[in-house]
Amino acid sequence: MHIDRVLLKISGEALMGEKPYGLDPAMVDRVADEIKSVHELGVEVCLVIGGGNIFRGISAAANGMERSTGDYMGMLATVMNAMAMQSALEAKGIQTRVQSALPISAVCEPYIRRRAVRHMEKKRIVIFAAGTGNPYFTTDTAAALRASEMGCKALLKATKVDGVYDADPETHPNAKRFDELTYLDVLSKDLKVMDAPAISLARENGIPILIFSIHKTGAFAEVVNGRGRFTIIREED
Repeated sequence: MHIDRVLLKISGEALMGEKPYGLDPAMVDRVADEIKSVHELGVEVCLVIGGGNIFRGISAAANGMERSTGDYMGMLATVMNAMAMQSALEAKGIQTRVQSALPISAVCEPYIRRRAVRHMEKKRIVIFAAGTGNPYFTTDTAAALRASEMGCKALLKATKVDGVYDADPETHPNAKRFDELTYLDVLSKDLKVMDAPAISLARENGIPILIFSIHKTGAFAEVVNGRGRFTIIREED
């Protein structure tokens, strides 16, 4: 599988580093290095970053806030993360554009599909912020949606672990790791990789999902080249 255009999904929590919340500049810089190494291979890259390091709509809803309000606040958190990543990438000499599903014209472009594609053709990195722009949808679903719209060959999800397990390997040392799964395996086994709408969207559009660890230096470039440790989710051959 030759990958010439990918979407990288990073959770907001991945950018916290060792901090309890917020952004760890050293971690943001390290992720930017990972992205730069893939960009230098000639691969067109776009990103979706979560907002859980700053605000989680669903946990706010559990504390009595209206779910829609909480989700919109979470979307604004993803814009902050996108701007931090843009700053880190541009410091490394990589042209970057942030496109937000919620129009915030003072700091970023509105999401326009054709413009985003054009940026990528010009070898700019595009960071999609504010999820889908709608409450009740996660940034995982936004990642699958943008990967479909951009015609990406793969959706790579950077997590804390090196693939998909049947339980949390940090709390279950005997958890089983999978090298390969089908979309239906993920849905039927209720594996907490991405939510069901994201998996379904990737399946409908034939986009393989590759899960790898963001904590291993060079892992993003390895996975794009089909090497290293990762779990791939796709249809059965």
